[in-house]
Amino acid sequence: MSALKGDQRSIARIISEVEYFNPSSSEILLELMKMSGYSHVIGITGAPGSGKSTLIARLIDEFRSKDLKVAVIAVDPSSPFSHGALMGNRIRMQKHATDPKVFIRSLATRGYRGGISAATLALVEVFDGLGYDKILIETIGVGQTDIDIMHAAHTIVVLVNPGTGDEIQALKAGIMEIGDIYVISKADKPEAEDAFKQVLFGIEGGILGQESDWKPTVLKVSAMMGQGIKELADKIDEHLEYAKKSNRFYQQIKSRRLQTLKSSLSWFIENKLEDSLKSNADLNNIIEQVKSGQESPYNAVLKIVKKLF
Repeated sequence: MSALKGDQRSIARIISEVEYFNPSSSEILLELMKMSGYSHVIGITGAPGSGKSTLIARLIDEFRSKDLKVAVIAVDPSSPFSHGALMGNRIRMQKHATDPKVFIRSLATRGYRGGISAATLALVEVFDGLGYDKILIETIGVGQTDIDIMHAAHTIVVLVNPGTGDEIQALKAGIMEIGDIYVISKADKPEAEDAFKQVLFGIEGGILGQESDWKPTVLKVSAMMGQGIKELADKIDEHLEYAKKSNRFYQQIKSRRLQTLKSSLSWFIENKLEDSLKSNADLNNIIEQVKSGQESPYNAVLKIVKKLF
């Protein structure tokens, strides 16, 4: 397989097959899963505008200085009407586009309501199987739905944008509770010190961070100025060592694969339902009864499920 040798066009073709659930994707994915389980998966999350893409571009520099292969899956919000996406994050990482040991893939959510879709999880398996050392996932940063990154990443980096008011409350509680490393982004701003103190207070008080032996840390980073990047990369590697020693690294791979199964099943059922509603007269009759108040939504669900399965 030329993709294993780093051929970018071959890798792109494989990714497209898997992303769109094409008929050959199942066999490809299974073969790559047999070779996967070694990559360090890093989730980068935070509110829109917190500087996720700029930070990732800097982290790529740091990882490449150690000759590591890096893949980036950048999840972009897509229009609920056209399902199109701007893919702006890929533009910000453009300087790495010609590096044969860096592969950046933007992925539109296409209306998927969670932060991490089945396609995203499947692509993690692809890059893992292809031998990438670091896989960075950039979430869309819309709040609690981003906690899905817990199922995919070994290490979660949460960005906090200073100067947005009460920084801890500015993000939905769920996303702030999942960080292994908190980053005060745009640390060159005057408000950064206050944000740092607030997050540190949350960590010391046990408000922030997951329940584990790992104590979260907070760093001040200015990706634009290139400050604090090496310290962040070192802390990410320190967390990797912890994850391997505590067996979390391998448990997380099992969790990721289970979530891939659940997300794929949900996607399949949702699509089957939509197709059936378009063509099945009996189902449409049930829906019309609900609309006219002749049937309760709960009874309608039971009838629809009975007809579908």
